Amino acid sequence: MNVKEILNNLEAKHPGEKEYLQAVHEVLESVETIYNENPQYEAAKIIERIVEPDRILTFKVTWIDDNGNTQVNLGYRIQFNGAIGPYKGGLRFHPSVNLSILKFLGFEQIFKNALTTLPMGGGKGGSDFDPKGKSDKEIMRFCQAFMLELWSLIGPETDVPAGDIGVGGREIGFLYGMYKKLAKEHTGVLTGKGLNWGGSLVRPEATGFGNVYFTQEMLATKGDTLKGKTVAISGFGNVAWGAALKATELGAKVVTISGPDGYIFDPAGLNAEKIDYMLELRATNNDIVAPYADEFPGSTFFAGKKPWEQKVDIALPCATQNELNGDDARKLVANGCILVGEGANMPSTEEAIKVFHDNKILFSPGKASNAGGVATSGLEMTQNSNKLNWTREEVDAKLHHIMKEIHAACVKYGTGVDGYVDYVKGANIAGFLKVADSMLDQGII
Repeated sequence: MNVKEILNNLEAKHPGEKEYLQAVHEVLESVETIYNENPQYEAAKIIERIVEPDRILTFKVTWIDDNGNTQVNLGYRIQFNGAIGPYKGGLRFHPSVNLSILKFLGFEQIFKNALTTLPMGGGKGGSDFDPKGKSDKEIMRFCQAFMLELWSLIGPETDVPAGDIGVGGREIGFLYGMYKKLAKEHTGVLTGKGLNWGGSLVRPEATGFGNVYFTQEMLATKGDTLKGKTVAISGFGNVAWGAALKATELGAKVVTISGPDGYIFDPAGLNAEKIDYMLELRATNNDIVAPYADEFPGSTFFAGKKPWEQKVDIALPCATQNELNGDDARKLVANGCILVGEGANMPSTEEAIKVFHDNKILFSPGKASNAGGVATSGLEMTQNSNKLNWTREEVDAKLHHIMKEIHAACVKYGTGVDGYVDYVKGANIAGFLKVADSMLDQGII
């Protein structure tokens, strides 16, 4: 395999899809050696097959707003790779949604899902619809129109979507209601469902919880713990909320949250009341964190800035892709940060990751450390299949075990001769081997 040649060919076929090409580059760079040591992969053209989706489904979504006007959005579902199970991945409703972003997310999802050890393939979908500023009725009408186009393409053993940015419990409810009406089935075809109708305990918090559990495992390799550590978190949605909740519970002090308008620095640290307020902010659907500073004296709002300039022990980027760049990484290193754990999907740029690796900072990629969300979605699927519900303690224990197993796989394949663990390499190799070997077993299809 020649990584440069493959990337050049992909760029010629898919010009301008920078997020997708960035995600492919990272994986290919990690697996190049092991791929070239196994000629059976080359013979079966595993790389050429794995970097292209099985199918991309694009459709228009037509709906009526509260003023009676007709609105048109684009909808997508990318079924990327189903070698180890039904396609699994979230739906994102946000104006930034395009093919490049969804292909990068779907490609990452292949390896993330493989790392969970659960039988789930990789997929992703969504729309350029913006829930911000929309009424509940408008969101309901959009979700019903979206599902009218999607329902025949998905199923509990075919493709199981979940939530993502812009798709929370409300949207999943509207989507599931329409699916049930059209399919005439009450199945676990969506995850992130309400607890009254098939959802799993811990699912909303799971990505953040998993990120902190993974952080805990990374620190343990150095004989360290979270107790007494200061933590910078970006975002204030479900991932950031779950991470803040679990990090605080384990004795750390979370001093930042952020939104598109800037970030909050709270030197006293978040507590239960402040973490609950994060949920209130999120529920306003306004994507701003500035009101926090008025609510809690002693905290400061920094407009238009990112939290990575603060002096902290641990950074957990939990917002969106490429939010932490090379300059941010250098600030974190200069301020003595010892660990960066990605809670979002690919939030660190390639330059930032190089800075962390060059300085031997403990760094985990999102496909490993944010896999707790899809892992718990997989646990929700299992509960739905068996028509039962596990307790909060049971789900949390299974999630914790899965994150430990993912960490162990990363250490197995990512430990260098100097003892430093390259978690990016370890996660990519572990996920790739499982998927590639499954593709070999199933023939050229």
